[in-house]
Amino acid sequence: MSRRGNGEGSVYKRTDGRWAGAAYVLMPNGGRRRRQVYGRTREEVGRKIAALVTQAASGVPAAETSWTVTSYVAHWREHIAPGSLRPATLANYLYVLDSHVLPEVGKVRLARLTPAHVRRMLGALDDKGLSPRTQQLAHAVLRSVLAHAVRDELVHRNVVALVRPPRPERLEVQPWTPAEAGQFLASVRGHRMYALFAVGLALGLRRGELLALTWADVDLTGKQLTVRRSVQRLRDGSGLVFGPPKSARSRRSIPLPAVCVDALRAHKAAQSAERLAAGGYWTDLDLVFPTSIGTVFEPRNLNRLFAELVEAAGLRRIRVHDMRHTCASLLLAQGVPPRVVMEILGHSQISITMETYAHVMPTAMRDAADAVDAVLGSRA
Repeated sequence: MSRRGNGEGSVYKRTDGRWAGAAYVLMPNGGRRRRQVYGRTREEVGRKIAALVTQAASGVPAAETSWTVTSYVAHWREHIAPGSLRPATLANYLYVLDSHVLPEVGKVRLARLTPAHVRRMLGALDDKGLSPRTQQLAHAVLRSVLAHAVRDELVHRNVVALVRPPRPERLEVQPWTPAEAGQFLASVRGHRMYALFAVGLALGLRRGELLALTWADVDLTGKQLTVRRSVQRLRDGSGLVFGPPKSARSRRSIPLPAVCVDALRAHKAAQSAERLAAGGYWTDLDLVFPTSIGTVFEPRNLNRLFAELVEAAGLRRIRVHDMRHTCASLLLAQGVPPRVVMEILGHSQISITMETYAHVMPTAMRDAADAVDAVLGSRA
């Protein structure tokens, strides 16, 4: 065995020509464990041991080498995720992990995961023909999981954050024009879900927010509507669940325009008749837009219904979610400030509103240019 230098721990040359060494490191549970390191030269091993000794002296635990990505995900799934994610979000995360992430990097030791592993994972997903959006989701989910491993001091950095995921091409939103929106509402007037479409177009609620709305959230006298929750179908097949809306800003109170107040009043009266007709089959969940027997309206069924009604109205096809985009476009075209539009839609940041709807604000931009002319042009 070669003589060791100060601070090197024990360093020796193996029979295969490589150098090895060991030092005691601090573990996350407060204990100490002997850790082996290897290198091509004595100096390389010495540097690795010195780094471990310095880290232990600073009170920083060493990464736990026994974790693989799969075993840590199992730990995260059981002990961390349920308390930090909404049920629908957790179900989506687990689907992405099980379908796309773990088959590619699950066997890799957590402490040995590198940016190269992450890049190979994304490349494998691309080779399978999966979209840039799916690749971006796989990257985002793994990054979120590893953020907890960093906080648990099981790894010292989040290597996923060092890899730039592919950026899906942003599809330009093509909402309805005011004339198209008006034509649609005129076409569906008298339909039992007319009020849902009126509220969707006028206030831009998300699909899950519309279907989770209760009468307790609607003040027809005060002409106010409050968004408190959303409904989603879990990807694991376990059913529909109510949960908080998408973000903290999605919890919002919105003044009701007259078109919504009138539609909701008529809808409430019609729903009372439906309740009487259903008798004992009615399930009272206090929902504003339930099925004909009071149960939660299946989100996918709303998609199909909307598509059928759009076709019957002779309009170009848009998605249910595009009613939200139509609302934003109508508001901005009428000169409503983007900050107010942000509050109505429940966006978490003003940048989301600006980036998504910049193309529908030419009038506002022209007004801004004219305002500059009014101040500076006369003095030029």
